[in-house]
Amino acid sequence: MVRTNFLKKLINFGPVILLYYLCISEIDTQFESYFEILSFNIQLIIIYFWVLKKPGLIGSGHIFFAGFINDVVVGFPLGTSSLSYLIVALVATYVKNMTVNTRITTDWFTFFIAIFFANSILYFLLSEFSEISVNITGISYNTFFTLIFFPFFWFIFTFYNNLLTPDIHA
Repeated sequence: MVRTNFLKKLINFGPVILLYYLCISEIDTQFESYFEILSFNIQLIIIYFWVLKKPGLIGSGHIFFAGFINDVVVGFPLGTSSLSYLIVALVATYVKNMTVNTRITTDWFTFFIAIFFANSILYFLLSEFSEISVNITGISYNTFFTLIFFPFFWFIFTFYNNLLTPDIHA
């Protein structure tokens, strides 16, 4: 009984664990070494989807801390990724509060708005307040491929969400 409850909680917190893993592993930059322009941010997709579908699962604290970890791993000034992640969560929260039922088309369109603002803020902060050279073309490719891969991950996360138990706080 205790083992099954622990397993349920572990499965329910899979998106949080995946978010932390991706922030620590820097997996999206490994694709860049194989293909020069292929860079996408799975963390933004995870944050947007789960804040939109199950807002209680990934809280602002997890999002901020994951961004903080990402900044340490990537070498950005502390707080830049956190602010970018929180902007995506803010847009997802706004969309969640303004719509009753979401579909992939509305999620995709509003996700574009979210990553546009998040990457714009990231670019501004990195170019104005750090010595890191920022390439607008690289950020544009990252935005484009993140947007292209969104439907694929949306279907995977929707399938995973349907497997989860309805009560995630039990």
